[in-house]
Amino acid sequence: MLLSMNVPNLLTLLRIGLIPVLVGLYYLPYSWSPIAAGAVFAVAAATDWLDGYLARRWNQASALGAFLDPVADKLMVCVALVLLAETFAEPWMTIPAMIIVGREIVISALREWMAELGKRASVAVSYVGKVKTVLQMVSIFILISFDPYSVQSWIGVGALYAAAILTLWSMIVYIKAAWPDLTEDL
Repeated sequence: MLLSMNVPNLLTLLRIGLIPVLVGLYYLPYSWSPIAAGAVFAVAAATDWLDGYLARRWNQASALGAFLDPVADKLMVCVALVLLAETFAEPWMTIPAMIIVGREIVISALREWMAELGKRASVAVSYVGKVKTVLQMVSIFILISFDPYSVQSWIGVGALYAAAILTLWSMIVYIKAAWPDLTEDL
């Protein structure tokens, strides 16, 4: 276990540990709470990129990191989207949140199933997935940091819808890649 506790893995664990901090700050009744929660989300989003970069750069990739990194990403994004869906309490906010969370569940299950077949590489992260992730992170940061229904929050909503569209597109790409295996018994 100690061998797996390298800097990239510690950054991933930090990201998971920041989730309750984000939630706590989000609900504090102070004027500075939204920007503080947004800052925590921004730090977590930065560690998402940094842990992978350092793992590759320092040749410190590990099984623990390969497992924890996507878990940390999905937990942070899903928790943030639930907070935002509650805050806005409007279908137009719930729909993109539902699409993004639903896609994460579908693709996680698909990757696990494809790994069992020894074909995990056919559902590897794509460029569209990376752009989707950046848009998600930016939109969530904006939506957490600024007052609901402010000009900034509408920019965040627009970015969230763009992320939701890319989310659907990337899900279709992944399912299309796995389709021959999914329909093998038909």
